[in-house]
Parts: sequence; C-alpha cells; structure tokens
Amino acid sequence: MLKRLLRESRGLLIFLALMGVFRTAVADWMVVPSGSMNPTLMEGDYILVQKAHYGLRLPFTQQRLTHGADPQRGEIAVFASPADGRTLVKRVVGLPGDHIAMRDERLIINGEPLRYEASDRDFAADMLAEWSASVHRIEREQLGSAEHYLMIQPLKAAASSFDEVTVPDDSYLVLGDNRDNSADSRYIGFVPRRAFIGRATRVLVSFNPDTWLLPRVERTFAPLP
Repeated sequence: MLKRLLRESRGLLIFLALMGVFRTAVADWMVVPSGSMNPTLMEGDYILVQKAHYGLRLPFTQQRLTHGADPQRGEIAVFASPADGRTLVKRVVGLPGDHIAMRDERLIINGEPLRYEASDRDFAADMLAEWSASVHRIEREQLGSAEHYLMIQPLKAAASSFDEVTVPDDSYLVLGDNRDNSADSRYIGFVPRRAFIGRATRVLVSFNPDTWLLPRVERTFAPLP
C-alpha cells in the first residue's frame, strides 16, 4: 500500500523536493512583518528574495557553495540578526572600511553628507493607520546611485544621531527606511558578511492588514529602489 502510494505520488514528491531546494538555495519570498522599512516596504508586502545573489548555499543548510556578490550600498538585504538570529530586512548603508556618522537624521559617509530633499508624495493610502496618523514627514535620500524614500517621525524617541564609526572588515552597517522605528545597526551592531541571506528586489504582491487583506494593486510586482 505504501509503495503504491509513493509510486503514484512520485511526481508530486519530486516537485516538492525541487521547490524546497529552489526556495532554500536560489530564491524565496518573505512577508514583511513590521513597518521598519516604511514607506519602501509595508506590512503585508510579499517580497522576492534572491538568495543566490550573495552566494549559492547548499540546500537546507547555511553552507555556502559560492561567494556571490558582496552587498552594495543602497541594496535592500535580508539577513540573520547578529543580536538574536531573527530574519530582518534593512537597507545596506555602510560597507567595510566606511566611516559613518548621523546628525539629526542626516547621514555622513566618508566625510560627505548625503543629499536629502523634502517630498510631498503621499503614502497614507497604503500605510497602516498607526503610521499614516502619526506625525511624520517623507524625504528622499540619495544613497550612492540609489534614491529612495525615508519616513521621519520627529516626535519619536530614537537614535537620530550617532558619532562617526568605522565599519569593520567583512561587516556592514544597515538601517531601516523608517529611521525612527527600526531595530538596525544602531541597536544590533554591524552585520557580518556570513549573515546575509539574500537581496530583496521587488514586491510580488501586497495585502493591507487594515482593510481585511485587500490587495494593494499598485504595489504588485513593483521593483524596490
């Protein structure tokens, strides 16, 4: 009976095994659980994570088969937190050897202040009510060749400034785009190269938890800046 069942289900079992290999070693999706990357990523976003980008892994293990590309400034990366091992998604800001400081929400990289511009783009229709109702402003940050949006909450107690630090070899400094509500390198420390899981490249589909999981249609297949 068992042999017959296995024989009849062989195609399905092979498919599931191949899918498992693909998801653990090549690419996967991840559900965004928090607002730490608002307004770029929002709760309910399903994002594509290219796991092979930072090095192909032996399926179902943490053993790397290839080195892959090194994380670059401005990329959105998924990694295991050096503090507790949780899977996090943040933006890569500091590369090995960089000197990074922050003054009143403004980054200074290797002695050069980044360029910031106020933005009147309204994300309220897509953000959860707790964010859209908060006192905040949206700005554009020029981080290397990547321009992206930031959410600043001036009334929230957060580490909006820090003295210059030097990013250690084989490590990276990461920050959330929701700068005043993100457990990033200001709190968890630098992220070692080996902790990087993959690069997030686009939103596959998005469902708004505030509206009974109605889809955010305009975010479907949207590339990530």
